[in-house]
Amino acid sequence: MPTHVLLLVLLAALLHASWNAVVKSSPDKPLDIVFVTASAAALCLLAVPFLPLPAGASWAYIALSAAIHVAYFLLIGAAYRSGDMSHAYPLMRGAPPLLVALASGPLIGERLNAGEWTGILLICAGILGLLAAHPPAAHTARTATARTTRLALLNAVTVASYTLVDGTGVRLSGDPASYTMWVFSLTAPPILAWTLARRRADAATHLRARWRFVLAGGACTLAAYSLVLWAMTRAPIALVAALRETAIIFGAAISAFVLRERQGYGRAAAAAVILLGVVALETLHTD
Repeated sequence: MPTHVLLLVLLAALLHASWNAVVKSSPDKPLDIVFVTASAAALCLLAVPFLPLPAGASWAYIALSAAIHVAYFLLIGAAYRSGDMSHAYPLMRGAPPLLVALASGPLIGERLNAGEWTGILLICAGILGLLAAHPPAAHTARTATARTTRLALLNAVTVASYTLVDGTGVRLSGDPASYTMWVFSLTAPPILAWTLARRRADAATHLRARWRFVLAGGACTLAAYSLVLWAMTRAPIALVAALRETAIIFGAAISAFVLRERQGYGRAAAAAVILLGVVALETLHTD
């Protein structure tokens, strides 16, 4: 992978961690996710009139991606309502790179060498290792933990699905920025409509209090995903998908130094394993 592509994916990971930090700081995380997505879509609607339309061959992928992303956001909310974020998040983010790596060969013909597999497996192991660092609380019922696990794993499949769809679609689009903005523009309206139908009063109060934060979060998520999809036009999808999850490292740093949250040894160890995976991808990847 070219060094400039690697650095831009790491920047995308930092931006991804930043919008997740915005959500983490919120008293109502599901509403923050909805409005971050809506803010990103609003920014896209301002920009798309000045961009060329994606190539016709990519529109089916845009529509499919938007539908999968709607399911993704609904599953996030369900998983976080069911159990602890510290249990659901590692499963939702640690499993997809492995799923993408396994599927990318038979589905899109991208084969990985042993060194690339090593890097991906280290990154996935580091993320999933967070489960050991933050086991479910003793008072958490087994049935609730099992339900959270099922929802998180289902969402992991959803993440892997939209990653493969978008990685393929953006290559056909001829314009990664336009492709990304159309995906956001089509994803946000059904999510926002569903939320307003259920929680209109709460949503209005939340937006008045948090509009600056969700606007910043929307800009971060839009920029992050734009960089990721551009990188997928320059490098194997599985490698970019794995590197994107280094957001965990940046998230730990933001939690420690910005949100002033206490970090345990387990989280530091997981971050070290993820970093080893990045080093492996950079040194062992062959074009």
